[in-house]
Amino acid sequence: MFSNFLIGLREGIEAALIVSILVTYLVKLDQRHLLPRLWIGVSAAVALSIGFAALLAFIGAELSDSAEQIFAGTMSILAVILITWMIFWMAKRARYIKGHLQGEVDDALSRGSWALAIIAFLAVAREGLETALFLWAGFRSSGEGGASIWGAVLGLGVAVTIGVIIYRGAVNLNLGQLFRWTGIALIFVAAGVLGHGLGDLQEAGVLPGASSLAFDVSDSVPVDSWYGSLLKGVFSFSAQTTWLSFVVWWVYVVTTLSFFVKTTKKSPAKKPLAQPVA
Repeated sequence: MFSNFLIGLREGIEAALIVSILVTYLVKLDQRHLLPRLWIGVSAAVALSIGFAALLAFIGAELSDSAEQIFAGTMSILAVILITWMIFWMAKRARYIKGHLQGEVDDALSRGSWALAIIAFLAVAREGLETALFLWAGFRSSGEGGASIWGAVLGLGVAVTIGVIIYRGAVNLNLGQLFRWTGIALIFVAAGVLGHGLGDLQEAGVLPGASSLAFDVSDSVPVDSWYGSLLKGVFSFSAQTTWLSFVVWWVYVVTTLSFFVKTTKKSPAKKPLAQPVA
């Protein structure tokens, strides 16, 4: 539940931030009459994202066991690639998003008011499709069923609330720190999804080593225990982990986390130059 809450929160905040910037800028330009068209674009993007998630679930349910494992494993790896790219993209570009979106709004208004709906649709759809894919992969790797869905819904609800707070200016949130810490947490979640996806491909026979286990702690960490459920829900932990999943998990976490911390680390303040002595 926690992992899907975190996914919904992080990705939802990005979408809510985009919408709040667009709405605020239109109000600032005294173009409130164009807000309905902006909301049309946002609504269409949300509908597309929900439809995409439903399509993934439908495809997975209709396939045979082996084909479903191949499909799920491939989609899980794709989800990890996309979320990793977005984590780094947001870390580097967050401070420039406002100016970029405002420039797109100015360009859209010069081309016609309906171009604004397209801008809103594309901006939110990018976040929505990525969120749908990663949440679907998270649902499957955590295996929590309804709890995963409620976790995602709760995370999205909190994200919408934060978006409203940002728009109202009631609280001055440090978005840089928020994206930094949620990004670090998402790296561990993504590592679990990646390991689970590789396990699916191994069970389907696409990758070797399905019977080569790095460890088997089924007796010490039962799946139906509270701590087993917690580890599986948060980190997609598997009591029976192959060497491939184990090695890739560590390589991904160490490499990605090192680059991410280095990317988001604040540069130290420059020391003042020494004044020449007369």
